Amino acid sequence: MTDKEKFYITTSIPYLNGSPHLGFALEAVQADAIARYERSSGKDVFFLSGTDEHGVKVARAAEAESKDPREFVDEKSALFSELLKKLSITNDLFIRTTDKELHWPGVEALWKKMAESGDIYKGFYSGFYCVGHEAFITSKDIADGVCALHKKAPEKIEEENYFFKLAKYAPEIKKLIQSGGVKILPEWRIPEIINMLEDIPDISFSRPSKDLAWGIPVPGDNSQTIYVWADALPNYITGLGYGRGGVNYQKYWPADMHVIGKDIVKFHAVFWLGMLLSVGLPLPKNIFIHGFINVKGEKMSKSIGNVIDPFPLIEKFGADAVRFYLLNEISTFSDGDYNDGHFNDVYNGNLVHGVGNLLSRVLKMMSSYTEIPKPKEEDLTRFPFRKDLDFLSVSRKAVSIEEVSPSFLADNILWPYYRSEMDKFELASASQAVWAFLRKLDEYIEDYKPYKLLKTEEESAKIILWHLAYSLVSAAWMIKPFLPETSDKILHALGVSAESQEPWAKFTAKETMHLFPKI
Repeated sequence: MTDKEKFYITTSIPYLNGSPHLGFALEAVQADAIARYERSSGKDVFFLSGTDEHGVKVARAAEAESKDPREFVDEKSALFSELLKKLSITNDLFIRTTDKELHWPGVEALWKKMAESGDIYKGFYSGFYCVGHEAFITSKDIADGVCALHKKAPEKIEEENYFFKLAKYAPEIKKLIQSGGVKILPEWRIPEIINMLEDIPDISFSRPSKDLAWGIPVPGDNSQTIYVWADALPNYITGLGYGRGGVNYQKYWPADMHVIGKDIVKFHAVFWLGMLLSVGLPLPKNIFIHGFINVKGEKMSKSIGNVIDPFPLIEKFGADAVRFYLLNEISTFSDGDYNDGHFNDVYNGNLVHGVGNLLSRVLKMMSSYTEIPKPKEEDLTRFPFRKDLDFLSVSRKAVSIEEVSPSFLADNILWPYYRSEMDKFELASASQAVWAFLRKLDEYIEDYKPYKLLKTEEESAKIILWHLAYSLVSAAWMIKPFLPETSDKILHALGVSAESQEPWAKFTAKETMHLFPKI
């Protein structure tokens, strides 16, 4: 028996200067949907998430709440960990950068290897420091005297630091990005990254300990603290055991997918690649970059007061409803918008009156029978879709409209399209295709009215119900990465194992149910 193909996926590790918001929930469910899909494809998946707990921004946030930094990060990290549980995220490990056993040894080992490569040196730095970025920024990042992203004036700092020779690796990083050696998703972000590499300087990799005590000391020099990015980015390998002999590092590295937000592209597509090139480690295969969630057209911001807390949404509507909104309604790679009214409309329209009502109708019609067996082959095409079936603009080749039954459409059109989109990590497109199919099933019921045929043409009704049950089971398997709880409920209700995808020869109405309560 051959070993399974591995798939290693990570989220970014968010700063703990505040509580979780809907933006990180988006990233978490995107990564989880990919992880679940890859597992369902038979791959050996390792999924890492965690929290970034050092740095000036965190230390100042703790001070503002009159708390010790350790107490502060313990409380905040617990919130992020709890959010992942509430959202049914299937991460295998939750890494914390304050973990002296799991994280620190790998950071120290990586620093020493970069130093051995001749890429760490001490120098004097004068520049503008943005606390929001946890980084020194250049004139390209400043507009009207403030950081273009964080809208706050940077601090002028002059100090002695350790530097990393990033400029040395800029040409090689540029070639890797342009050639697809490291694939950027979406591809339209590539010019943005290439622009970042133009005239990029060496970067500061430490701060004086007197100014930043909250962090990991530079190996061999306690007067300096490792800068947050040289501390945080290695989590992707320390979480696998790098620096402490962990077997998972040998098994799973390099990463198959880093899932990140567009505001930290430079650190992952430039800094991180430079660090790995310095020490000769394999590079991540894909960097998946999602956009921001805006609220009524504005970026979420504490100062504006429009930050969306995901916990109340989960409490009110359930994890699957929140997952659906984030994966179906928010563009996979571009910015998306959130507002309460739209969320309610989506919940009621797509979930309560959509898949929920459809399942309830089918179960009610099926409940008259012990089971619904697979029809004879000659009967499978007796009840095709009657209305125009320009479904997803996917070619049906030589198949005529008259031959397209729901089960045929599911097997021969929807499944290939769904897999194609998921393999490209186009999550929203894959989800939307399934919901378009479910809407077609509602039309199918109105075309043939099996609820009337049950009394007059029982065998015809059974054929139609088999198509409907088969289609719902197919859809349930497709939405497993998106709505895992809902998927299992549909499968159970129709008498299908949630663990086995064996050919479905018959269906039974185990129980009538309402998937989503009206709110």
